[in-house]
Amino acid sequence: MKYSIKQICQIVEGRFLQFQRNDTIGSLLTDSRRLIFPDTTLFFALKGPRRGGLLFLDDLYKRGCRNFIIYQEIPLGRYSDANIIAVPDALTALQQLTAYHRSQFDIPVIGITGSNGKTIVKEWLNQLLEDEYSIVRSPKSYNSQTGVPLSVWQMNGSHELAIFEAGISLPGEMRRLEQIIRPGIGIFTNIGEAHSEGFSDIREKTLEKLELFDRANVLIYGSDAGEPAATLKDWAVSLGNRRTERGDIPLRLFSWGHSEQATLLIRSTKKQDRMTTLTAGYRRKDSSDRLDFFFTVPFTDDASIENGIICVCVLLYLEHTVEMIQHKVLGLLPIAMRLELKSGINHCSIINDSYSADLNSLKIALDFLAQQQQHASRTVILSDILQSGRSGADLYREIAGVLQQKKIQRLIGIGEQIGAHRELFEQAGIPRLVFFSSVQEFKTDFLQLHFNNETILLKGARIFEFEEIDRLLSEQVHQTVLEIDLNAMAGNLKQYQQLLRPSTKMMAMVKAFAYGSGSFEIANLLQFLRVDYLAVAYTDEGVVLRKAGITMPIMVMNAEDNTLDALTQYHLEPVIYSFRLLHLFERHLKKEGLSQFPVHIELETGMNRLGFPPEETERLAVALQNPSFKVQSVFSHLAASEEAQHDDFTTRQAAAYLQAAALIRGSLPYSILQHIANSAAIIRHPELQLDMVRLGIGLYGIDSADTHTLDLQEVSALKSTIAQIKHLHSGDTVSYNRKGVAGPGTIIATVRIGYADGYPRSLGNGIGKMWVKGHLAPIIGSICMDMTMIDITGIPDVQEGDEVVVFGRELSVRLLAHWAGTIPYEILTGVSQRVKRVYFEQ
Repeated sequence: MKYSIKQICQIVEGRFLQFQRNDTIGSLLTDSRRLIFPDTTLFFALKGPRRGGLLFLDDLYKRGCRNFIIYQEIPLGRYSDANIIAVPDALTALQQLTAYHRSQFDIPVIGITGSNGKTIVKEWLNQLLEDEYSIVRSPKSYNSQTGVPLSVWQMNGSHELAIFEAGISLPGEMRRLEQIIRPGIGIFTNIGEAHSEGFSDIREKTLEKLELFDRANVLIYGSDAGEPAATLKDWAVSLGNRRTERGDIPLRLFSWGHSEQATLLIRSTKKQDRMTTLTAGYRRKDSSDRLDFFFTVPFTDDASIENGIICVCVLLYLEHTVEMIQHKVLGLLPIAMRLELKSGINHCSIINDSYSADLNSLKIALDFLAQQQQHASRTVILSDILQSGRSGADLYREIAGVLQQKKIQRLIGIGEQIGAHRELFEQAGIPRLVFFSSVQEFKTDFLQLHFNNETILLKGARIFEFEEIDRLLSEQVHQTVLEIDLNAMAGNLKQYQQLLRPSTKMMAMVKAFAYGSGSFEIANLLQFLRVDYLAVAYTDEGVVLRKAGITMPIMVMNAEDNTLDALTQYHLEPVIYSFRLLHLFERHLKKEGLSQFPVHIELETGMNRLGFPPEETERLAVALQNPSFKVQSVFSHLAASEEAQHDDFTTRQAAAYLQAAALIRGSLPYSILQHIANSAAIIRHPELQLDMVRLGIGLYGIDSADTHTLDLQEVSALKSTIAQIKHLHSGDTVSYNRKGVAGPGTIIATVRIGYADGYPRSLGNGIGKMWVKGHLAPIIGSICMDMTMIDITGIPDVQEGDEVVVFGRELSVRLLAHWAGTIPYEILTGVSQRVKRVYFEQ
């Protein structure tokens, strides 16, 4: 369904500041970077904590967007050809429009909320039901105040079932989402600690989430959940009373659990050979008898078992037979909940997003591909998109248009349907086209495709088994990997940005291989997120970023004499910290015939590392009045901003810096940026924000000041696998120098990581631990170059090949650093380059 801009103005109760034509709207946009079809897109300029959507109107208008909803009046002269609607709040307007859109459909809608498992349950229900219904569902984890409206906007006349998830973090939010989703079938997965900071207790949080089911016909939930389950029952009684007063149908409660009162009684659970068989008894509606049966889920972890039970409850409610349920649930596939970026063969970068293939998730993956600037050439390997509910010509014409908009140089299509529409891709002007009927045919011709120095997106429906293509394209390295969560990094950046004044700029530190996380991959993300500046330690780091397509300003903190040519060739902005370097660079610029070249001036105020001391400030101010230079900023380093005991020293540093910076600023005929605040100072010394701040370790989820005032997430997780398990006799020794000694019944596992990977030797002999199957396993013996042995005695179900977390969400790098007697900086930057980096977005 499409709406005219006049219709939309009425629906959102807005008023036209300017009307040019009655455009038809097909796409809604809240992020200016994700514009695909400008002619039919309506942009909602949302308010932001620092920078609102109004800042991006110019860019969108230049790119062809002509329809806008804004929250305050603006000068219209620059947008003479645009339709502009004014509303009090653009987010409310977005939600009003999509709530109206939802009201046009009378199909079953499943609404899912809870602290964990929402996306898994949604994707599994799609797996289980896609052969029976044309389904529309939330793309990935689109469950927020903006994500839900954009999900519901996908609904069209071809859909027969909708599955949407909803997440909240503050009171009052779920009522707004309920009006948009209006589920008939409700699922409450569970309740946990995630996003609890906005609520006084678990009861308040549970009641807020239950608002989603105010008009539902049935609510599926776990009755073993203690306080949340009791809260749910009280809420259901209150809702029942209100419905009786209104004359509405009562809410059916469909519970699962281990008590006799449960609708689906779980009688027993047996785990064996990576599968779990459950025996259950189902009490049908209006019946006291139970239907006894069993079903098997192909997983053994508790979270997957719980999610599988929820899916069985939905199938029972939809009146599937036991035989159908047993067959379908046994075939559940693991959900790769994230989009991964990793190194590939022949200097390629591989983006693997092959856990689903539909138009909306393709657009999201292409947005991520567009962020990657490390290769000029971009290839998409795409399978047939199945069960879209649209005609092939209509579907693949839109896909061809999206690929053309994203400047894809090569499309490799796999499947009969996409190949049958080759002409549409030719008409869209995709330069290189190759089609195969199957993955096997692709594998046969693999060597003739000549993948080299390009970014490759894999996007395939599950039945095409793109895992085989991923294995062919991925760089073969050992099984220890450093995973970098790009969503967490973006979230950390937002946490710090919310502390800044709107005028304060952000410089992100990506030195030391971006604190071990990988330089150009992180820089790509930060450029996409519109950070103002990047900073690297050495010139060669900056050159790598420029060659990878990073165009934003880059400050080089330690420019060396022999790199001056590279500085100017790649337009990198050096830090000048001494008169020697100042005169050396001045001579280089004159030799090259360059003037007004951007530089940054470092002042020494107490760190005693690099910088001009206070007594040289007047001489420096005179020297900088030189046409060769254009001073971009003057800055200094705080020595102990994270420690309260040194706050007086920090104050003295700041005063010395401000005095010297004022002298330099007053001697120049143009404005300059001032900055002194690092990650800790952003939080602890807000008065030192000045013109710009430098965000370093905080970007990676480490609060060096231990303030606990921000909701930071550690970005990196170092993981490996178990190579071998051994059962030892009492007195057996382990590793070099025989320092590890086995006790009675000791079981050890050899893990594929050692000090050559950056794992500190100081963690040997019981000092360090690794996370295995939900338990901490201590190191036994000395750490070897490539291997480390851990004591897994008493930890159940550990097998060779199992994953081991060295640090990550389960085991903080801060704790690991504490064991090693060092700081997180050293652990993160010490991870060896032979450890493969894998980047992902949830």
